[in-house]
Amino acid sequence: MINKKVSPKGKKVRVTFELPGEVASERVSVVGDFNDWNPAEGEMTFVKTRNVWKKEVSLDAGQTYQFRYFIDGEKWANDDEADGAVPNEYFSQNSVLSL
Repeated sequence: MINKKVSPKGKKVRVTFELPGEVASERVSVVGDFNDWNPAEGEMTFVKTRNVWKKEVSLDAGQTYQFRYFIDGEKWANDDEADGAVPNEYFSQNSVLSL
């Protein structure tokens, strides 16, 4: 799930990424061009009471960002609820977030 909340002045968007708890056994990161594709910067928190992986980021409104999920340090996944997808240089696709 991706939830977007625009700031009162409309310059920033608070984006909440969530994935079901069962997608990973150890860790999940949301990585993209908004954090230089760095898994440490995008590490998601496991919310035990809701059984979800969650990460909130504040991004500039009016921009488009590419991202993917990095699961358990070995598997890449896209988000079905993203605003789109584009090919990447690894013969796969990146999810797209339009703000």
